[in-house]
Amino acid sequence: MLQKTICNKGDKVTVERMYRRDSQRDEIAGSKRRRAIDCIDTRINQTPGGDTKMTSNEAVLSLPWYRSLNGPQWKTLLAANLGWTLDSFEFFALFVTVGFALHQLLDVTQHAAIPRYAGYVIATTLFGWATGGVIGGIIADYIGRKRTMILAILAYSLTSGLSALAWNWESLAILRFLVGVAIGSEWATGASIVAELWPDHARGKGGGLMQCGAGLGTILASGVWLLIGGTGPNAWRWMYLVGVLPALATFWIRRGIPESLKWERSNERRREAEALKRHGTELSGEGAALTRFTLIDLFVDRSVRRSLVGAFLMMLSVTFAFWGVSTFVPTYVGSVAAKAGLPAAHWAGLAGLVTGICGTLGFVSLGFLADSIGRKATAMLFYFMCLILTPVVYLWAQNIYVLLLCVAVFGFFTLEPISKLFLGVDRL
Repeated sequence: MLQKTICNKGDKVTVERMYRRDSQRDEIAGSKRRRAIDCIDTRINQTPGGDTKMTSNEAVLSLPWYRSLNGPQWKTLLAANLGWTLDSFEFFALFVTVGFALHQLLDVTQHAAIPRYAGYVIATTLFGWATGGVIGGIIADYIGRKRTMILAILAYSLTSGLSALAWNWESLAILRFLVGVAIGSEWATGASIVAELWPDHARGKGGGLMQCGAGLGTILASGVWLLIGGTGPNAWRWMYLVGVLPALATFWIRRGIPESLKWERSNERRREAEALKRHGTELSGEGAALTRFTLIDLFVDRSVRRSLVGAFLMMLSVTFAFWGVSTFVPTYVGSVAAKAGLPAAHWAGLAGLVTGICGTLGFVSLGFLADSIGRKATAMLFYFMCLILTPVVYLWAQNIYVLLLCVAVFGFFTLEPISKLFLGVDRL
């Protein structure tokens, strides 16, 4: 019907009315929902004397937060958390294996430069992560959150397995770059679909529970490496082959979680706007925005642009601090242990495990705090604690046992700060 109406060049009024049908339909549906809610309020929330005590929204908010969520919302959280867990597994697998991999891939005369080459490989992976965040976000805007998540998980499973076949350090760096691209795509998509499906009053908790997968992935990678790390010089290859297993999760994600309704409605309006534009209708306002490339559209709206720039600067500071400070904690603890005559490798591994466990608790706690005292107050609290704890760990705590305790508190506040940004970007 749409095609026939558009072909009638003289009937532009009808075309414009059809373009607005989606919003009108939403209004009608909303009116029906409101009437249904009023009916429920009257029948359920009315006292015998006829006095209405509570609206339906108030009734929902009075319930325990976990009872206000439905099955698809919980399944979506589980899928996103699983994605973040497996992503973190891949990153930490690189940290624990890169030295062993380069020891095998480099010539003996180059072994003294292994730290430098390790820096190259890790930096390449992180660059891929940043690139993937942009690419994945764009793709998710056009083909959907769910489909992009599935493709990203398949991509990093495949590229992780291929990393096991690296024959020199250059091939390892290229393959890990591709792994980073896929991981960055999944991180952005997982955050988007949870943010769009979870209700406002529980979104902070959803963000914390989703991103605690980063800590769980660190713990999982540590456990797997403890099992296979001593199997020989090719143990690092087996570690990367384990990374193929996440592909199995896509079969459940494909059937088990819904697509974002917000994206589906937006995509339908975009298709209608593009059809109008192709047939010569001049668009303005929302119609023009829907037909613009999504990355460009972010910078056109001043209010969105301001939030985006602020979130980017926060992310930049968090990422710089994490990779510049937190990742060196196990190495530093190992060096302090060595000076005390203790086994450095054992204490370094213990520090990494403690950081992962406490960081996981920090992820979850941040979400609950954000919903209790607000996003901004929670973010400032965690930033302040990071500022205080950094000199405590690296300058003041010299006793190995006191240092490990400080590392536990440090991990609680520093492993999770990336989740702050998820909590307040619903408007984007």
